[in-house]
Amino acid sequence: MVIHVPIAHMAVARPPAKLRTTGLGSCVGVVLYDPWARVAGMAHIMLPQATEGREGPPAKFADTGIPELVRRIEEAGGVRRRLRAKIAGGANMFPQLSNDFFRIGEKNVLAVKAALQELRIPVEAEDVGGTVGRTIEFDPESGKLTVWTIRGEVAVF
Repeated sequence: MVIHVPIAHMAVARPPAKLRTTGLGSCVGVVLYDPWARVAGMAHIMLPQATEGREGPPAKFADTGIPELVRRIEEAGGVRRRLRAKIAGGANMFPQLSNDFFRIGEKNVLAVKAALQELRIPVEAEDVGGTVGRTIEFDPESGKLTVWTIRGEVAVF
């Protein structure tokens, strides 16, 4: 069974379920997992910060989504000190535009890494940046993250 995680959402799973999200352009897919408990969570982060006036579910923002994902993994039996992260996405989808506004992918990656660092969760693997969209799937059984690009490239982390 594959659980699809839509944009600005999150989900938690145990084997045999897998977690998948599609359409990662400037968004960042964040996977947190406890390899011992074999519980994992995935969030499809859309923006760096939940600032005043911005509304949406916690997973829409790195600064609110990652702590909430940790909480949900703990509820499912994961232990925070054992959590590991794998991240993908954060592409620059408008490379011809140098305006800082269009560098949201880079800002998302920095915000995700800052939130993980604050929670002392190490990033074990990443496939970030570039100019192509991605789809990711995580298998809590093996701990492997598969990344597909829109160019047809496949990588396993």
